[in-house]
Amino acid sequence: MIALVLAFTFFVAAFLPVGVVKAAEPISINANAAIMIEESTGKILYGKNIEEMLPIASMAKVMTEYLVLEAIDEKKITWDQTYTPSEYVYKISQNRSLSNVPLRQDGTYTVKELYEATAIYSANGAAIGLAEIISGTETNFVKQMNEKAKELGLKNFDFVNATGLENKDLIGMHPEGTDVSGESKVSARDMALLSQRLIQDYPEVIETSSISKKVFREGTDDAINMPNWNWMLPDLIYAYEGVDGLKTGSTDNAGSCFTATAVKNGMRVISVVMNAKGDSLHESRFKETKKLLDYAFNNFSVKEVFPANYQLKDQSTIPVVKGKEDQVAIHTKDALKLVVKNGEEESYTSSFKIDEKQLTKDGELTAPIKEGQKVGTMVVSYEGESQDLGFIEDAQKPTIDLVTKEAVEKANWFVLSMRGIGGFFSGLWGTVTDTVKGWF
Repeated sequence: MIALVLAFTFFVAAFLPVGVVKAAEPISINANAAIMIEESTGKILYGKNIEEMLPIASMAKVMTEYLVLEAIDEKKITWDQTYTPSEYVYKISQNRSLSNVPLRQDGTYTVKELYEATAIYSANGAAIGLAEIISGTETNFVKQMNEKAKELGLKNFDFVNATGLENKDLIGMHPEGTDVSGESKVSARDMALLSQRLIQDYPEVIETSSISKKVFREGTDDAINMPNWNWMLPDLIYAYEGVDGLKTGSTDNAGSCFTATAVKNGMRVISVVMNAKGDSLHESRFKETKKLLDYAFNNFSVKEVFPANYQLKDQSTIPVVKGKEDQVAIHTKDALKLVVKNGEEESYTSSFKIDEKQLTKDGELTAPIKEGQKVGTMVVSYEGESQDLGFIEDAQKPTIDLVTKEAVEKANWFVLSMRGIGGFFSGLWGTVTDTVKGWF
């Protein structure tokens, strides 16, 4: 009898769902943290330990590049503006054990030269020079880096210098207020968000990050080759179709790091790997990034899921008061494109959310109403079976504006008066009818 009970218990347990079942990972990324997002929507396609603040090494220069391009855009500096290195920048630039282009202490360099050295060759002295050009000192620049991070919506970050080096490598001249053993740390999610904002706000960054090699001060005695540390660019050892940026990084603490961006079949993605594991410090980040890129491009695409002028049958109109018409048609203003996993094109549902602030207590819009007037949003929900990892920011959830299909003019006083009279007699007739019915 006991054997029978045990056998039955085993049988039932085998077919009952476990209380908590972790979904199988689509790929295995050998790194402390990793993330993959689609750039235009911010949709997260893969994530591993994406919230923990970790050392980012020279990927910190993505923020430095952002502030340079912002300063150029706001005309605070110009590309041909010249700079003579401070003693601090000069000394750092002479350290060839770090990534650097040697700068002369009495030399003059343009912002463009320093920016290209920073973005292509990850030159540390050049990056500090840019910080001094923009903010006067690296200390002030670090404050600006952290302020900008907060403004851009980053949540888990701490920038301590302009380069991403460990402060101990800055010969005792690290920014004031930062720890001598400190280093910049950012979460994988925030690194992807920062990179997304850089690409979207200043797309010209790709023109530089995609250069596989360049000569610094070509044609002069100071000429030096600047191969790009991003070995996934065309013609380099780990070349991958579509890769055109963005920034590598490595220190003893950070390990092998890489923020990549690539575009293929009309879809741009951004990936981040932090402290990638493998046989080689410089190669493991590219091997793990390839897994992420393959997964994204083989399984996802950007598709138009809902067309422009889309309507829901049960919410195609809104009642109108004081108008020449008593209702107005509504539809979506634009088409909605989403990142769709292969075979899941039909896994999305939509609902219309009307702006209640525009409605009367009876749920009506008040004339006059303009054509194309925004009256709400269409909200989209995913109903598929795959794990939904959400978006890099909550604000990036897919919504489209709902607008009126046509204008509705306000009815003139005569029409409104006649409606009032009609309503009065209609009410009177209803009362008489009810009374007569009561007699019988």
